[in-house]
Parts: sequence; structure tokens; C-alpha cells
Amino acid sequence: MGVVSDFSLVTQVTVFHNRRAFDRLVVKYQSSIRRFFLSQTCGDEQLSDDLAQETFVKAYVNIKQFRGQASFSTWLYRIAYNVLYDHHRREKSNTISVDDSKQVTSLQGAGGGPTSAFNIDLNKALSLLSDNERTCVTLQLIEGQPIDRISTITGMNANTVKSHLSRGKQKLATFLKENGYR
Repeated sequence: MGVVSDFSLVTQVTVFHNRRAFDRLVVKYQSSIRRFFLSQTCGDEQLSDDLAQETFVKAYVNIKQFRGQASFSTWLYRIAYNVLYDHHRREKSNTISVDDSKQVTSLQGAGGGPTSAFNIDLNKALSLLSDNERTCVTLQLIEGQPIDRISTITGMNANTVKSHLSRGKQKLATFLKENGYR
């Protein structure tokens, strides 16, 4: 059996209510969506898993709204971005103090190896970025998304994305150099 396209799987889900087709989409994208959230939450695995699950639930519930104007992965990342935005908004409204001593874990996907000192430092560096800088840097450097797709995912102008990338990369480089990395 050959590789089935995302569009074909989406069609099977919307027309035939084929849950196995949706399961295949989840398997295909769960690692990258979880990795995106791990970077956004600075290594909080439990929160990342919760946000990823919320993303896939929303994707399933709203899959009939997928029009194919962008790739399925771009549409899915847009949902993930909105889930993250909603989470930040809820957190701000709760105004609960965050414990700075929480355990920082690896940026590797599920089943990754032990946490390395570099991953701990990288998570700390990511925590210094603004939400928009962290999102843009994560999408480009960790997920390999081009600027035009980051713009589509976030709804930001491409020049705004470039600005966030420039500032974010500079902050990361400064932090990592100050902590002994070249």
C-alpha cells in the first residue's frame, strides 16, 4: 500500500467518518506538535501533552472546516497556535504564581533520551523569549517551517515574523554564549 496523502485521509474522515484515517494523521503529526508545545512550555511535558491532545481533539471536531487552501500540517499548526494562545490567555486571567523551580525536561520528542545539560540550557533560554519570539523561533529552528508558513500559522505579517526571529535568535545566542556555548 502506498503513501496516502493528508488530503485523502481528511476526505475519509469527513465523508466516511473514518476514525482510523484520523488516527493515521495523529500518528503522522503527534511528534512534531508535541515538540512544538515542549518548546513553547519550556519543557513541561505534562502541559505539552495536554495541549497536543486538545489540538487533535479540536482538529477532529473541526475537520470539516479544512478547505485545503493550505497544507493539513499548516492548518494543524494553526490550531496548535490557537490552543497555545488560549492557554496563555487563561493563565493570565488566573494570575497564579508560577514556581520557578519546576523541573525542566528535554526538548526531544516522546521517548527521547535523558535530559542533557544543553537541553536544560536551551529550555531556560527559550523561557527568556516573548511568546511570539518563542513561537517563531520554535517553528523555524526546531520544526523547520519557512517564514511564509510561520506567517500563515501565526497570522502575523512575514516582516513581523522576521523581526521576532531576529530578536529571538539574538537572545538565544547571547544566553547560550554567556553559558559557555559557542
